[in-house]
Parts: sequence; C-alpha cells; structure tokens
Amino acid sequence: MMSKQSRFSLDGKNVAVVGAGSGIAAAVAGGCADEGARVACLDIDGFAAEATARSICDAGGDAESDSLDICDGAAVTAVLGGISERLGSLDAVVCSPSINVRKPMLDYTDEDFDRVVGLNLKGSLHVMQSAGRLMAAQGSGSIIMFSSIRSLVVEPGQSIYAATKAGIAQMVRTLAAELGPSGVRVNAVAPGVVETPLTEPIKSNQAWYSAYAAKSVLGRWASTDEMVGPTIFLASDAASYVTGSVLIVDGGWTAADGRFTPPGM
Repeated sequence: MMSKQSRFSLDGKNVAVVGAGSGIAAAVAGGCADEGARVACLDIDGFAAEATARSICDAGGDAESDSLDICDGAAVTAVLGGISERLGSLDAVVCSPSINVRKPMLDYTDEDFDRVVGLNLKGSLHVMQSAGRLMAAQGSGSIIMFSSIRSLVVEPGQSIYAATKAGIAQMVRTLAAELGPSGVRVNAVAPGVVETPLTEPIKSNQAWYSAYAAKSVLGRWASTDEMVGPTIFLASDAASYVTGSVLIVDGGWTAADGRFTPPGM
C-alpha cells in the first residue's frame, strides 16, 4: 500500500518539461525537482532552459537542459529519445508552449492560422506522439499537456487559440484511450488566467487585468506556482487511476455564470 509520504513524491522519476525556460513550465520544472524528480528542462530558447536547470541545481535539485522546437517533429523524437536512453526511462512529460494571435476572426489570415495551429496543435501532437511511443514501449508513463479554459469558454479575439486548446483536450482523451492498455496515462491541465510573460499585455492594462480577476470567484489571477501542484499530482502515483482527464485550474471562472448575488443570499 502506498504511504502518505510517498503518494505525491516524484523520487526516482525522470521528467521532461517542455517550455521550461519561463512561465508555468519553469515553475513546474522547479516543483518536480523539489519532489525528487530528475528534470530535463526543454525550451526553444536553450539559454532560458539552461538558466532554469541551473536554478534547480543551485537549489540542490537534479536537472539538465536542451533546446527544443516542438514544431520540428524529428527534433522532438531525438531529444526525448535521448533523455530516455541517457536516464534509463522517461516517466513523465509536461508540455506547455502555445501562442495566441488576438484579432477578430474575420481578420484572421492564413499565416495567423498556420502560426497558431502549427505550434499549439501540431507541436503538441509531436510531443504526444514521441512521448507516447517511448512510454508505450516501457509500459508506463504520464503525459501532461496544457489546455485552457478557452477550450470551454471564449471571448472576442480568441477563436483559433480556443480551437487549438479544445483540440489539445480531445487529443489528450484520444491518446489516453489508445495508450491505456500500455499503462500510459495522458491528461491535461486547463488554467484560467495566470501571471506569465504571455499575459503581460493584459497586466499592463488595468481595466483588462481587473476584469479578468473579477471573472474568478476568488477575485484574482493565479501565480505560476499555483499550476505546480495540479501538474505534480498528474505526474505522480497519486493519479495512478487518472487518465483522459482535463483538470481545470481556474479559480472558479467556469463554475459560476454570473456575479450578481440574488437578494437574501
């Protein structure tokens, strides 16, 4: 029987975190190391990935780094395969990179579409395929992708981004069904608004920032650290029977459909 102390531990696990150069994935990489994992920090910006790995090592953790463009399927296969071969296994892969071109749907160009879909969907597919093949061969593993509340609710300017985040959720469910017999779990985290470099344009506009904060029933944005616990849960043995799920971490944004408190409440 699993002990309470070891349930959420990542001791002895090898975890690759894609996008670890900044934002949510950088926090997740550090959190996985804190829980005892050997962490491979991967990012298209190799210097940023190296900085995250160095920070982990300086704090007493075990980390390495490499540059990786997930739009390059062959590179994804080579890098993840190299990690698995070098460390002996690949127990969890976390993938967060995505982009958004905010503009009205009628103004979207083919180039805009290809850019967003190319990274958010095709890049995610490359990671899921490469990690899935490796984990199916070893008979275990956890793949954790990042979707968004935009897979469920939208606003003007979010059309293609929202479509890709819904697509990631559906790819997660499909791969979970396909790899379940091989002992591989596949899940997604769906954040609400998180303070990251990607959301800087929103944070710089006080009205926009406050409007987003008000959408959460907690009345605030999330920090990147608040995405760490849910991700570690999905990577750990505590989630051994969790697969094909989308874990919504949005401070209640999608739970409540209004902010008016009826009389007498």
